[in-house]
Amino acid sequence: MTLGHTKGTNMLDAERCPDCKRINEVLSRVGDRWSVLVIISLAEYGTLRFNELKRNLGISQRMLSLTLKELERDGLVNRRYHPTIPPKVEYNLTPLGESFREPVVALGHWALGNLSTIDTARAHYDEASGN
Repeated sequence: MTLGHTKGTNMLDAERCPDCKRINEVLSRVGDRWSVLVIISLAEYGTLRFNELKRNLGISQRMLSLTLKELERDGLVNRRYHPTIPPKVEYNLTPLGESFREPVVALGHWALGNLSTIDTARAHYDEASGN
């Protein structure tokens, strides 16, 4: 895949980047905030139960359920159901999810390392724009 450049701008149209639509499909799933946080949590702690993830992330049950289903569908997360009373469901990263671990954790570290800089930039922007 090549991304053509014209006068310093990326040309991400179908003609010059036929795979860009597919890249967008993947990034829209793995790049959303909850997916990134789920991957980081599973990378950090290994196998976690549904309620452990919910508690750790402060995410609603519905959103966590939707996020985990999509990550499972994409092959990034394993779901293991234990037929106990009450039922126990555990999640961990698949080999594909493990391969995604490094860039996601790097993104998380970048965000943590730049929080104050981003806060300052936002404050300056809001002050300059009258917000």
